[in-house]
Amino acid sequence: MLSKRAKLMAFIDACTAPKGAGLKTRHHGDYHLGQVLIANNDFVIIDFEGEPSRPLADARRKHSPLRDVAGMLRSFSYAKWSARKQHEPLTGVRDDGLDAWEAEVRQAFIATYAEATRGSGLYASFEDVQGLLALFELEKVLYELRYEINNRPAWFHVPLAGVLGMLGGAR
Repeated sequence: MLSKRAKLMAFIDACTAPKGAGLKTRHHGDYHLGQVLIANNDFVIIDFEGEPSRPLADARRKHSPLRDVAGMLRSFSYAKWSARKQHEPLTGVRDDGLDAWEAEVRQAFIATYAEATRGSGLYASFEDVQGLLALFELEKVLYELRYEINNRPAWFHVPLAGVLGMLGGAR
């Protein structure tokens, strides 16, 4: 257990602070795949009240939009595990292609977000905020771990795998 704590602290220490100024804005607060609908060949984002267990005052506060990016990245992990949960009982086979899918979707989402924000003044460069994004993803996965243990114990393995993956173990 102590080695995991040391790895966690080393992970945090390795997250470099942005050199440029950070922007705070209103953000979704609970952004994940379940909050995105497709309608008329477009995406519609719904349900802007933030994470259920956070106080309303926190939802109203301005934060980095990278918190929503981190939320979506974590959502891809839940989608993978949900697909695996549906697939394995039917086939008896673990679909390792789902791990590759998650990695590809994460990469595509980050690349698209970076391109969309390039030249916007949001960040000096997207590369400059990688450490901050990693910290927000860690914050999100630790929130999820607490949430799942308290509300859906059968799902706590999803954020646990996320934490272990961030610390260099299997995702």
